[in-house]
Amino acid sequence: MEWETVIGLEIHTQLATKSKIFSGASTAYGANANTQACAVDLGLPGVLPVLNKQAVTMAVKFGLAIGANISRRSIFARKNYFYPDLPKGYQISQYELPIVANGTLTIELEDGTSKTIGVTRAHLEEDAGKSLHEDYHGMTGIDLNRAGTPLLEIVSEPDMRSAKEAVAYMKKMHSLVRYLGISDGNMQEGSFRCDANVSVRPKGQKEFGTRTELKNINSFRFVERAINFEVERQIDLIEGGGKVVQETRLYDPDKHETRSMRSKEEAMDYRYFPDPDLLPVAVSEEDIESVRATLPELPDAKQARFESELGLSAYDAGILTGDRELADYFEAVVKSCGEAKLSANWVISELSGRLNKEDMTLAESPVSAEMLGGMLKRLAENAITSKMAKEVFDAMWNGEGDADAIIEKRGLKPADTGEVEKIIDDLIARNPEQVEQFRAGKEKVLGFFVGQVMKASKGKADPAQVNQLLREKLK
Repeated sequence: MEWETVIGLEIHTQLATKSKIFSGASTAYGANANTQACAVDLGLPGVLPVLNKQAVTMAVKFGLAIGANISRRSIFARKNYFYPDLPKGYQISQYELPIVANGTLTIELEDGTSKTIGVTRAHLEEDAGKSLHEDYHGMTGIDLNRAGTPLLEIVSEPDMRSAKEAVAYMKKMHSLVRYLGISDGNMQEGSFRCDANVSVRPKGQKEFGTRTELKNINSFRFVERAINFEVERQIDLIEGGGKVVQETRLYDPDKHETRSMRSKEEAMDYRYFPDPDLLPVAVSEEDIESVRATLPELPDAKQARFESELGLSAYDAGILTGDRELADYFEAVVKSCGEAKLSANWVISELSGRLNKEDMTLAESPVSAEMLGGMLKRLAENAITSKMAKEVFDAMWNGEGDADAIIEKRGLKPADTGEVEKIIDDLIARNPEQVEQFRAGKEKVLGFFVGQVMKASKGKADPAQVNQLLREKLK
């Protein structure tokens, strides 16, 4: 039997506010345990929550970016459940009336096609604390610093049909919230994580199968691996005569398996009811237009501009716009040297490659956009060769100054055309056999001549010029 996978994602993204959603406590990451949980976060008797307006603004900003409906009136509810890291015994969330509803996000697939995924809703809620299981010898530690941190829970439609589509959607959403500046998207710190709802059904069947929820996955690689494992588990179970049970499961990356955590709750199990301590959230047209005016150029629009105005390929434009900081860096390089395609090649290959090798972020790069642009300007002017450019880049990376200072200090200057022609004439005269081979159609022989010219010129000849001159003279 052929099976079809059905996937929906619930993405939890921590909003980049300085204080919590209902209190003035700090949201800064890395503080000592339980030093940033105030009386409001702990739900102590007599305290009242006060809504953080910035969290609402960020939610509206997100809704506008995905073309969703912004609710003019939304309500906070109490979601009741008991867990050690939930000090109040309930979580303040939104249920029947979320602030954002009915949006879309278009993803690009590996075969070059695109697919639009529905976003059912995005609602505001408070994060829970954190249970710590290591170093407690059979006990669990509770850190409530995270309790009350504002979350935007983004719920997709079950529109994805493979783990790769789910990863593409998650990556696109990760890029979007960072472009908007509403979240740092740091997955290692838990700022961006997801639950995956996974089910299978026979191909052609309209009804959904029984789903399981894979809880709290915080890396793109683990999302793909967890979904693929769960799909295989469900298919094997059904084909073996068993039935899938609706439940919440955890993915163990060390053992590469999912295991049962608890039976899956329904909405009725949480006994939602409007929070009596919080008024409905009213968002006016003026509020919405004010937020709309702050929207940055979004990834899809930026990619289209890079292709149409700068002449980049869809592939290069997609890589450069996948991260806002990288896109800004690239544009600064282009501004310095005026060469878009050359800049794209160097930012994607040399710069990004070196950052990956050194395990550094773009913000830590010792080569600024202006420095790289200055070097590429000299390369475009033929003041240095491509080989010299790599030498200059290495020197800039090692802190030896900007391109012009390095070029002057090292005496980097390409061989002039006359000198190159003399070397080529001499080589042709000394290698008649290889000349005949080239004229007989053996193109590979050209590589021999190029290598010899570069060696004779001590790397100072421009490879592109050498190729052109060689072809003219060999013919």
